[in-house]
Amino acid sequence: MKAFRLLLIPFFSILVVSCAAAAEIPSPTIAPATPTVTPVSTEEMIRHKADRVIKALHDRDLDLLASLVHPTQGIRFSPYAFVRDADITVPAEDVPNLFSEDVVLLWGVYDGSGAPIELTFEQYYDQFIYDQDFDSAEEIGYNRRIGGEGGTINNISDFYPGGEMVEFHFTGFNPDYDGLDWRSLRLVFIQEGDEWFLVGIVHDEWTI
Repeated sequence: MKAFRLLLIPFFSILVVSCAAAAEIPSPTIAPATPTVTPVSTEEMIRHKADRVIKALHDRDLDLLASLVHPTQGIRFSPYAFVRDADITVPAEDVPNLFSEDVVLLWGVYDGSGAPIELTFEQYYDQFIYDQDFDSAEEIGYNRRIGGEGGTINNISDFYPGGEMVEFHFTGFNPDYDGLDWRSLRLVFIQEGDEWFLVGIVHDEWTI
């Protein structure tokens, strides 16, 4: 009997040690779930950029506008839908000072009369950039023409291959004109690396 007790003592000692060791094993750590990040689409990115451009134009904030312009290609201003090589292009670093320039430039020719469009930048801005409050445009289109087909061809996709366009459009203002007084402002963006930059502001309206 005494020998049996002596055998039990080592057994219970091993059992206690085993239980203690098991109690000390830490519970597995569960890592917190990683939040899913939804990538921003190209369209969402460009629409956001276009909204910033329109805000800059509405506020006449040329510093903000300059920050959105392509750093090497600059920005081209086109008075009508057909974009030309001859359209005036301004480097990004010169954009902030445009309102202070009183130099009269040749921006193209007026539709119908063919008379030269000779204006300062501020005059051109009032007639061919922000002639309507495009910040409150009735319609906004992405890579599609909204403005009616006039006598001027829209060559944006050919002139800016790989570019993306956002159009801000008004269907008209005077009911007597039956929609012929519509206006559009088209913003063209080109990708550089991971960024999209403004390279063109194209004004459009009914032309002969």
